[in-house]
Amino acid sequence: MQQTESKPITIKIKKLDINQSYFFGAATINEKEYKINVQGHWKEKLIKLPVSYPKQERVLIRLSGESGAFIEDIVAHRGNSEWIEIDSDEILHYIADHQDELDTIEVYLNES
Repeated sequence: MQQTESKPITIKIKKLDINQSYFFGAATINEKEYKINVQGHWKEKLIKLPVSYPKQERVLIRLSGESGAFIEDIVAHRGNSEWIEIDSDEILHYIADHQDELDTIEVYLNES
C-alpha cells in the first residue's frame, strides 16, 4: 500500500508571546481563531488540534515565515484539543530565537 502526501492543514500565527518557559498566543485555522501553546516536550513530541483530521500516528509540522526562517519536526498526533498545542523542545528553542520571523504552521498528513 503506497502512501501519498495530502494538502497540509495551514495555521496562520497572529501572535506568539513568551510566557516563562513556553509560548502562548493566537492563530487561525480556516479564518477561525484559536489559542496556541508551544512548549517543550516532557515524555514525547506531540500535537493536538481543535479541528478534525484523519487519525495519524505521526505528522510532520513545519513553522515558517516570509524571511525564510523555518523549523520542522515529526511529532505524535494525540487527538483533539480546544487549543493548538505543540510540545517539542526543538520547535520551542527555535521560536525563542526567531519568534518575530514565523507566521505559518503547516501540519502534513499522510493519506493511505
